[in-house]
Amino acid sequence: MGFEVGVASPAEVTMMADWAVAEGWNPGVTDAQAFAVADPRGFLIGRLDGEPVTSISVIGYGDAFGFLGMYIARPDVRGRGLGFQTWRAGMKRMAGRIVALDGVVAQQDNYRRSGFHPAWTNIRYEGGPAATPPPAGVRLVDARDIPSDRLAAYDRRFFGAPRDAFLAAWVSLPARSARVALRGDEIVGFAVLRDAHAASRLGPVFTDDAAIASALVSALAEDRGATSVAVDVPGVNPRAVAWAQAQGWAPSFETARMYTGEPPRIDTDGLFGITSLELG
Repeated sequence: MGFEVGVASPAEVTMMADWAVAEGWNPGVTDAQAFAVADPRGFLIGRLDGEPVTSISVIGYGDAFGFLGMYIARPDVRGRGLGFQTWRAGMKRMAGRIVALDGVVAQQDNYRRSGFHPAWTNIRYEGGPAATPPPAGVRLVDARDIPSDRLAAYDRRFFGAPRDAFLAAWVSLPARSARVALRGDEIVGFAVLRDAHAASRLGPVFTDDAAIASALVSALAEDRGATSVAVDVPGVNPRAVAWAQAQGWAPSFETARMYTGEPPRIDTDGLFGITSLELG
């Protein structure tokens, strides 16, 4: 049968998330269910004699942007070129788009050779959440109570492309909580906390106010009973880095956000935590 790359089944998308756990990326325990609706044909599996051995996700957002992730070769087949064949299949699907990824340190030189250019560094910070009330005039509500079009419009400020179906699943799945901060009727913050195999994963954390970020994390941790949280903080926002350090959280993991072309224009001042290493 040889080696071939094809679209993953729903069960294989879940398997890809399990492989990500084995790599130490610690996705949320139900993240794969949101992945599957983002772009159902965007998850590719490399099968050797019918057995899954490699993976990549290449998710199209809108007509011009895509995000690459979950690029994994099973340890027992590494060094045989199967991962690179999977990579080429994924990049072929992204032809004509600007593509982004969050690359681990060991792979960043390879990504540069494939045409990706670094935009900023993400540092994962982990630690215990502090009890923090929202600032005066700000109230926190369940994100599922916010009209989907309003939440999607707010999300687009910080991501740069539409991802409405993914977002609806991201806030609604089990084993997570999602909160929105409102000042009057205006959305001024948004965050999601997901149960994970290690520290509970925060992502996204969007707001232009560190005090609101702290209040969102506090409320979400109380919702989930979380004693340790982890968030990938973009170095492009120095206030976010200062915020994470002020919490007393420790750095534990590093990636780089990289693009094949001009990055989308986003509100980096409000980007306190990226949504997901796997899908952006």
